[in-house]
Amino acid sequence: MTEELNFEAYLVISQKKYEIQLLDKKNLKNIFKEQILVENYVDFIDYNLLSSFLDKNIFKIEKLIGKFLKNIFVIIENKKVLNSYLGIKKKNYFTSIDKQYLETSLTELKDIFKENYQSHKIMHFIINRYTIDGVNYNLFDGEIDGESMLVEVKFISIPIILMKEISQVLEKYQINVDRFFDRNYINNFSELDSSDLSIVAFNIKNGQNQNEIGLVTKNPKIKGFFEKFFQLFS
Repeated sequence: MTEELNFEAYLVISQKKYEIQLLDKKNLKNIFKEQILVENYVDFIDYNLLSSFLDKNIFKIEKLIGKFLKNIFVIIENKKVLNSYLGIKKKNYFTSIDKQYLETSLTELKDIFKENYQSHKIMHFIINRYTIDGVNYNLFDGEIDGESMLVEVKFISIPIILMKEISQVLEKYQINVDRFFDRNYINNFSELDSSDLSIVAFNIKNGQNQNEIGLVTKNPKIKGFFEKFFQLFS
């Protein structure tokens, strides 16, 4: 979260353009938005162009909010972003399958991903479905009687080297990246216009997708089941 309690800054990086948005969290409205188009839709990030774009707009945002911008969220669309699908099936030796049993399965899946994709960092950890004794469930609520459970998940991850390159550009302005989001995931999750990516990312970050295991803030208002997974991403 940015230091300014009422605002959050979002940097969008894609093949077609670079864009920066300043979101008024209270009214869920962008109060600042600027973009620059990328010629020829290159596959790589033009860090010189990105730096030039930030030079022109970081100062404008800081003047608008009356403070230095110290944190930002990055929404990225890049061919190097990885979508991985994993599943695990387990026998249940108890009377019912509860959230603790599910947590153990999810932890195992996370460990499998980290072991096999050590050069990547998880951006989104999404549960696609649960299957208990052959019956599919979209959401897990309470306890369910069953002798076996299959959990299928999706990991969306970014190469660590790419994440570091973007972070280093922003460090020149003494700005830290709070979190990376995948633009394609955001686009598919909401019917809002693409110009409102910051609003969609804000809603996702605050738990709108009940099946995404998300990061928690330092002072969460409402503690949910998946908050215990915060340490898994550190």
